[in-house]
Amino acid sequence: MTGTPALALLHTSPVHVPVFDGLRDRDRPGLVLHHLVREDLLARARAEGPDAVDDDVRSALAEAVAAGAGAVLCTCSTIGAVAERAAARLGVPVLRVDRPMAAEAVRAERIVVVATVRSTLAPTIDLLREESGERTSFVTTLLVEEAWPYFEAGDRDGYLDTVAAAVDRIDPAAGGVIVLAQASLADVAGRVRTPLPVLSSPASGLAAGAEAVARRQG
Repeated sequence: MTGTPALALLHTSPVHVPVFDGLRDRDRPGLVLHHLVREDLLARARAEGPDAVDDDVRSALAEAVAAGAGAVLCTCSTIGAVAERAAARLGVPVLRVDRPMAAEAVRAERIVVVATVRSTLAPTIDLLREESGERTSFVTTLLVEEAWPYFEAGDRDGYLDTVAAAVDRIDPAAGGVIVLAQASLADVAGRVRTPLPVLSSPASGLAAGAEAVARRQG
């Protein structure tokens, strides 16, 4: 890293690197990003549960801090809570990318959580409960597991189009908002026909991370 405090991003897929670089270039020019890709963390978390990767997540975050990170943003919703728990020992802010999205979503009376891996559902629902405070929202889930093989094969269009088709089958008469629980789903928003609001995490998550770095500098 450079001498300027960086925002480190912990990813579980390399596909997120250009996404966040693009958002940085568009919205936060000058922000230094350091990408740390650990695909093994998601594989283990899916197989054994998020808590199984606690030590490995802590080690990855400590590596980023040792290299000069002023804050760390975890872009994987499955392990986001595990990453947040590590903040107290690291001495820098550790954020999960989907928290700002969740804070916006709970303003609605009804939320549909969309995911392509089952391991994402429980952490996302827990996060929505945390953010709800005095508000209450009716939360349902839509698991589109048939899309995940397209992601694993690198077929971005197949992945996004499969999820978009599933989202468009949601009855808009019920109202509410649609939450795209994984950062990899962000571009689904541009492929759907539903009139319901569709929320994704990368842009708002990066903004929160950038603000955390700025506060450390200030």
